[in-house]
Amino acid sequence: MSGLRFLLVQILRFALYVGVHVLLISRLVLFDLGWCFFYLGFLLFLPIGTPIVVQLLLSFGLGLTIDIFYDTGGLHAAAAVLLGFLRPWVLRLLTPRDGYDSADSVNVHQMGWQWFGVYLALLVMLHHAAFFLLELGSFRHLGLTMGKMLVSALFTSLALLIVQLLFFPVRRGRS
Repeated sequence: MSGLRFLLVQILRFALYVGVHVLLISRLVLFDLGWCFFYLGFLLFLPIGTPIVVQLLLSFGLGLTIDIFYDTGGLHAAAAVLLGFLRPWVLRLLTPRDGYDSADSVNVHQMGWQWFGVYLALLVMLHHAAFFLLELGSFRHLGLTMGKMLVSALFTSLALLIVQLLFFPVRRGRS
């Protein structure tokens, strides 16, 4: 029964991240230079033990859903699949000395600020680089595109950090 519960929780998370992004967050733009890709929280905060095939399928489904809402022709799907592909590599790169526990999740309270900051910055920057370079289609306005990548990555990272601090449980050590 826990497998069905896990599936239902993930479907609810998917709908919540997409709904909040489409209905609220997508309207927030910083100086016509920064956009918040709030829906990435669904992929970034998946359980660490999620198999890569499942991550890739979820990434494609999420990206395609966002592409359907914004008529972006696969840009979100391509960048999200890249994020889903690179996530296990980044998790391996950041593996703690004792390794991950089977019950570990991506949680700033559990993994610590430094680990979470590096994890979030790496994956969000890689996603944004792919998205904005694909959107640009050339290297003609590279300076402006780099500015969009940086401001959007900071905006997205800050929004996802706030979500972590407000909605993810603080796990106390056993005493």
